[in-house]
Amino acid sequence: MNNTTASTGPTAPTRTAHTDLTVSGMTCTSCSGRVERKLNRLDGVTATVNFATETASVDFDPGLVTPEDLVSVVEKTGYGASIVAPTGSGTDSADPGEDSPDVADEARAEEIADLRRRLIVSAVCGLPVMLLSMVPALQFYYWQWVALALTVPVFFWGGSPFHRATVTNLRHGAFTMDTLVSMGTTAALVWSIVALTVGDAGRPGMTMSFHFLADSGSALHDIYLDTAAMVIVFLLLGRWFEARAKGRSSQALRALLTLGAKEATILVDGREQRIPVDRLAVDDEFVVRPGETVATDGVIISGTSSVDESMLTGESVPVDVTPGDTVTGATVNNSGRLVVRATRVGGETTLARIGRMVTDAQSRKAPVQRLVDRISQVFVPVVMAVSLVTLIVHLFLGSSTAEAFTAAVAVLIIACPCALGLATPTALLVGTGRGAQMGLLIKGPEVLESTRRVDTIVLDKTGTVTTGEMALSGVSTIPGMDRGEALRLAGAVEQGSEHPVGRAIVTAATAEAGGGKLPEFSDFAAHAGSGVSAVVEGREVSVLRPEEGLPQKLASVVVDTQSEGATPVVLHVDGDPTAVLTVRDRVRGTSTDAIASLKDLGLTPVLLTGDNRGAATAVAREVGIDPDNVLAGVLPEGKVNEVRRLQDEGRTVAMAGDGVNDAAALAQADLGLSMGTGTDVAIEAGDITLMRDGLDGVADAIRLSRATLRTIHGNLFWAFGYNIILIPVAAMGWLNPMLAGAAMALSSVFVVTNSLRLRTFH
Repeated sequence: MNNTTASTGPTAPTRTAHTDLTVSGMTCTSCSGRVERKLNRLDGVTATVNFATETASVDFDPGLVTPEDLVSVVEKTGYGASIVAPTGSGTDSADPGEDSPDVADEARAEEIADLRRRLIVSAVCGLPVMLLSMVPALQFYYWQWVALALTVPVFFWGGSPFHRATVTNLRHGAFTMDTLVSMGTTAALVWSIVALTVGDAGRPGMTMSFHFLADSGSALHDIYLDTAAMVIVFLLLGRWFEARAKGRSSQALRALLTLGAKEATILVDGREQRIPVDRLAVDDEFVVRPGETVATDGVIISGTSSVDESMLTGESVPVDVTPGDTVTGATVNNSGRLVVRATRVGGETTLARIGRMVTDAQSRKAPVQRLVDRISQVFVPVVMAVSLVTLIVHLFLGSSTAEAFTAAVAVLIIACPCALGLATPTALLVGTGRGAQMGLLIKGPEVLESTRRVDTIVLDKTGTVTTGEMALSGVSTIPGMDRGEALRLAGAVEQGSEHPVGRAIVTAATAEAGGGKLPEFSDFAAHAGSGVSAVVEGREVSVLRPEEGLPQKLASVVVDTQSEGATPVVLHVDGDPTAVLTVRDRVRGTSTDAIASLKDLGLTPVLLTGDNRGAATAVAREVGIDPDNVLAGVLPEGKVNEVRRLQDEGRTVAMAGDGVNDAAALAQADLGLSMGTGTDVAIEAGDITLMRDGLDGVADAIRLSRATLRTIHGNLFWAFGYNIILIPVAAMGWLNPMLAGAAMALSSVFVVTNSLRLRTFH
């Protein structure tokens, strides 16, 4: 895991454990940065704290530190903390002190409800204050005292989250966004009370009007109760929207993780018994009826059905399954009754692994976020200094005390680092969650930069561009032999074969017969390295490798098909060669369109295979890859060298593959895309895992990654631009503090809302 700060302790961890904490009470990235620094000061601890997800991802040496020590450090820093219950741990319940997803959701819901109550009450009290302050026609005798009475509950009760956080942080010598808000609104309220009691603002019949710029009234004539009240209202509104948006941003992952079945029907001595899913063990046999959710990953023992795998792959078309096929936990059985033997349970299931991969990706920080964190650490003290300088300079230049005060307060309130802190993690949160819904697992924020830079994509042929399954591609016969008859006889004799070529011929012959039975055979014999033979309908039939002495027509077909990389076999009837059947690895139906999409994204596709050049070139032509970009006859260990050679040429290389022999090349590539239907080794080696068959997901994954990166850049542009432009505007005295509060709240809401647009990515 990448982290911003290494442990400063003298003892290096000899063994590492991992835990996640929920951290409550953080209001900006200054808070998350402080918690992160405190955790990383512990011996043997490496931590990353994410403000958007309100979590801490911690690696620690259990010989030096316990999870309870980590919680204690966070609490001593002034924030709440609890240990997150492991996803898919297989336990009946979380330990005391651990937060399950349900508990975390309840806590978030309570936070949102509390903010909503404070917002409603504050708005009911604050809006009349704003109207009275802005519209002279509404200002009756002693209106200012009524405004004060309405402002007090807004300031003390509505604004208590800001004031309470400020006091807590000051005890620890820290300054956060809450410090700016609390100082600004307190200054406005105190100024107003002094003006009402000592100045002439409390006199009967006093009137004032609203100014977009800093007020130019006399020192103790005007009051700023509207600023004290409405800044709090606007910030409560922004924080309420922000809290709701944070909940929605991780909704995709939570929805995915709650799809699993709660109970399973196991077979015990032939009898069915319902048990909780967390009591399932490997090799248990369980029943899945039509409409039920598959309890865990397993292999079908008996039954046929179609299974809805949309939660896993993002594809809505059900997949037909038969005995021997694998099924994944949380998929839905559409039709027949299945008996499944469990192969993975608890935290080892595909669903649990997906959850861990996505959660890990969301908890890590993009390189640009580390820069933002460093800026946020010094941002608040700098803003406080700028506010003080603004006050002094305005007074020095002859501005009235009111103008100087207003400008200084506007600087405090406008300079919110929240938008900066939310810009990257919210986009990453939503983007990775949407990817999980589509069957695209992005392993971390660093991957996003790679997708932007890649210009070449290396595609493994077998199992990636092609299905990896042999299929009949042609039948050529001599005069007097019918194509259908040749296929029927060849299919009949190959029924006794287990060879991939034989299975392909049987499949094609059965389909040609309309799904009917093929002729019976007898006296079957398999000839090692040559083919098979049998007696079919009284005739001696054999399917053999091509040999010398074939009729001219058949010989030329053999030469042509071999040059194209296909596999020809010859049908002999009663000793005479009568037909050539050609079998080749079948190209996936989505490969051609997918490669066209990759070209549209500016990538150059390169086909990499261990097959001969003829076979590779034929596949390349079929899917639209330039034959000059075919790397054929490459051994597994040579794949890494080919990827490295392309990189040495100055290319930024992506690699898509699914086998054990692709793992090293996936790791070597600048961007590794592993097919989720492939091996565990390949999945672990890749940067993006595609949980569906075929290449169409590759283009989708790159598009989603680039869209997420564009959203991050757009958010950062807005957040930096907002502060760079409006802080000087406020310092010049050109911005009313109340408008500054509204603009500050709007900036955070804009960033989060912009990130939420990724939920609609297709």
